[in-house]
Amino acid sequence: MVPFNRSRRVVAALAAVAILAGGSFASAQEISEAHLKAARAAITSIRATDSMDSILPQANQMLKIELIQKNPNLEEDIVRIVDEETLAIAPRRGDLEKEVATAFAKAFTEQELTEIAAFHNSPTGKKFLSDSPIVGREVSKAVDIWQLGIARDLSQAVAKKLAEVAPAAQPPAPVEAPPANGQAPASPTLTPPAQ
Repeated sequence: MVPFNRSRRVVAALAAVAILAGGSFASAQEISEAHLKAARAAITSIRATDSMDSILPQANQMLKIELIQKNPNLEEDIVRIVDEETLAIAPRRGDLEKEVATAFAKAFTEQELTEIAAFHNSPTGKKFLSDSPIVGREVSKAVDIWQLGIARDLSQAVAKKLAEVAPAAQPPAPVEAPPANGQAPASPTLTPPAQ
């Protein structure tokens, strides 16, 4: 598991839910400028689109790599042209902001969006956003350890009952204990029963 920006993933998931929910809410619904303004404030406060800032630069780099590999003799021209076109298309980033704001506005009332922004702009909300990745890593570690314990206990209980019913049956493989450094393995490995 990569603990990178867990809170951003949560925010991205919320954005996806808002987008999906927005499609099912009255799509013909007119959204007022005040409602959109509240949505923009909310998405800014939760940094909903921050992770999307890398989309255009990544597309720029991938296109340069692809074209330079195909046309190494044109590298200088490729770099110049791709950079020029990237700058020309950059203003379209605002379209994405508007789409995300519209999706949030369809999913949340203006009052709810105002409350979301107020919370995330408060000291507690800012702390929530900044500390969420740390908390997420700790929660993930706790889940991994718990999952390991459950898998181990289930495996042992099944092995015991299976030995009572069929002493010659192959027991499940033992579940690995966590490493000595206190970190849990990514996930326990269980061997499927022999058939």
